[in-house]
Amino acid sequence: MGKKEKTGTKKKKGLKVFGVIVLILIIMLVAIVGGTWWYVNNKLNKMQTIEIDESDLSVSSQVEENLSDYRNIAIFGIDSREDTYSKGNRSDCIIIARINNKTKEVKLVSVYRDTYVQIEGHGLDKITHAYSYGSAPLAIKTLNYNLDLNIKEFVTVNFDAVKDIVDAVGGIQMQITSEEVSHISGINKAGTYNLTGEQALAYARIRYATGGDYKRTERMRDVLIAVANKVKTMNVSQLNKLVDELLPKVYTNITASDIFSLFPSIASFNITESIGWPYETKGITLDRWYGVPVTLESNVKQLHNELFGEENYEPSENVKQVSNAIIEKTGYK
Repeated sequence: MGKKEKTGTKKKKGLKVFGVIVLILIIMLVAIVGGTWWYVNNKLNKMQTIEIDESDLSVSSQVEENLSDYRNIAIFGIDSREDTYSKGNRSDCIIIARINNKTKEVKLVSVYRDTYVQIEGHGLDKITHAYSYGSAPLAIKTLNYNLDLNIKEFVTVNFDAVKDIVDAVGGIQMQITSEEVSHISGINKAGTYNLTGEQALAYARIRYATGGDYKRTERMRDVLIAVANKVKTMNVSQLNKLVDELLPKVYTNITASDIFSLFPSIASFNITESIGWPYETKGITLDRWYGVPVTLESNVKQLHNELFGEENYEPSENVKQVSNAIIEKTGYK
């Protein structure tokens, strides 16, 4: 079998913004626009919301206890070009927003779409397929089961929404390398450009370049952070228009009242780090190409150390069993 090796990388960023990318961006927009509770609630109700059964998300009682000081929220960017957010759409972008409830410190973790994990009912597969097989509930369950997390909330946007949001803020500035030029319409040489929504979307989705999917997820985070920073320069009228543009394109199980309850602490949120996961991977071609965590168990240990300060974390039996199954299937120890 052909093998293609890749090593995950980590990128730290110190950013003082009012919130966490998509979710906190929503809160920030509505809060800045201001108004009465009725006004804010009316805005937030423009979101497409669903209820999900939290008892079926593979959050163990031990994980619940260990992570009681943290709120983890899954942010999915799906490959649908229409306003559909259910099964059949792969999650090309998977970001976990880890919020420390006490310090309000936020860390963002991009999970690489090709990561080889266990998906309930489907065996070992790419994590991007979990959303396609069972929409947000199965995607959340897959993250919790394989990473020992307590995710119960999610926000989903499709790629058309990303394009529209970038256009709504008047574009975003990005430095384009010579290798990236050929992937973006209207750009002929390396340099710094104010990208349109279509260009920003193309930039975020570049996959066949140095760094592969690892660099791709970094670009996605950079686009979202650039949008958040651009929002801070907008006036109330522009923000109001952006709220009306953005919220109908958001699919979530977080209610308007839950978001409203976060308003008092909004200014305290601080994005301190942005990383990619797994840290160590090796590529393998089976029926298709996969990014194999080497090993899942050691990657989960490191994740809990970095995100939650658990220096001697012992992964659950579920994680150990999946890790051993991946080793048996791939031979990568």
